[in-house]
Amino acid sequence: MNAHAKAPEGGLLALVESVRAEAAFAPDPVAVGEVKKETQIIAIYGKGGIGKSFTLANLSHMMAQQNKRVLLIGCDPKSDTTSLLFGGRACPTIIETSARKKAAGEDVEIGDVCFKRGGVFAMELGGPEVGRGCGGRGIIHGFELLEKLGFHDWGFDYVLLDFLGDVVCGGFGLPIARDMCQKVIVVGSNDLQSLYVANNVCSAVDYFRKLGGNVGVAGMVINKDDGTGEAAAFAAKVGIPILASIPANDDIRKKSANYQIIGYPGGEWGSLFAELADNVTASGPQRPTPLSQDELLALFSGQETGGDIVLEPATQADMRGGIVIAKPSLEVIYDAV
Repeated sequence: MNAHAKAPEGGLLALVESVRAEAAFAPDPVAVGEVKKETQIIAIYGKGGIGKSFTLANLSHMMAQQNKRVLLIGCDPKSDTTSLLFGGRACPTIIETSARKKAAGEDVEIGDVCFKRGGVFAMELGGPEVGRGCGGRGIIHGFELLEKLGFHDWGFDYVLLDFLGDVVCGGFGLPIARDMCQKVIVVGSNDLQSLYVANNVCSAVDYFRKLGGNVGVAGMVINKDDGTGEAAAFAAKVGIPILASIPANDDIRKKSANYQIIGYPGGEWGSLFAELADNVTASGPQRPTPLSQDELLALFSGQETGGDIVLEPATQADMRGGIVIAKPSLEVIYDAV
């Protein structure tokens, strides 16, 4: 292909104008100033499958047993945050209910999307099916509808938001970027991928703090803790407390798989979740110090993570099977439009 080949002028001009228009779109400014909301709004982030929904269902249930008004909102397109709370049953999501009601010319009522059990109020935002839309846009639409339903006037003690942490789309970072919550909790385990996600969340919090935001990290919940210590070392390095360590226990695994709540007073695991509830309440928003990739790898043995690998640069001879053709530049230059 000739690097100087001329693209159709009209199409290229349209592309240039489209890119310029997109680049000129300014995001909403980050909210600044003191946080004065009485309701504690807490966003929970973590790698998919790390146990956020399990942790939140039991935490919210324990808080409700402590006579606190709790609203649990699932913000994952899989819509599985509330499934443990409701014994495996899926509740109608805000997005699908909104679309159905709109098509019928009806308004969405709170009873269409919010359900309760054990003193916990719960709902799912929902999201598009795979390949059929942007999950982040679904989050934004869901929160717009919550505002219309009177979200800020409900007077809950705690609103717990369950977010995927390994998706970098702006909609999933909404609570951090727009000061929609006061603090963040990360759920991780003693594995590199979950701590990579936790570190990314800490990086996002640190970034928006630099821009004047107020959100901080309340701490970390270590789930499936096998005692190897990497998650605890990570928390110490970034400067956040450990709120609870949930052991890698077969009884917990089986009860979770069977949609059984274990966070209730007097139960075998009740004291663990009571302590978690107390720590979530007491822990203030901290500004974390995120780690570099090399610092994150250093928490693990080099034999396990590849941390002892040295990067070897490729050469032109490598890329061309030993045949080197000298070129002044790899830059592709197009004729001026």
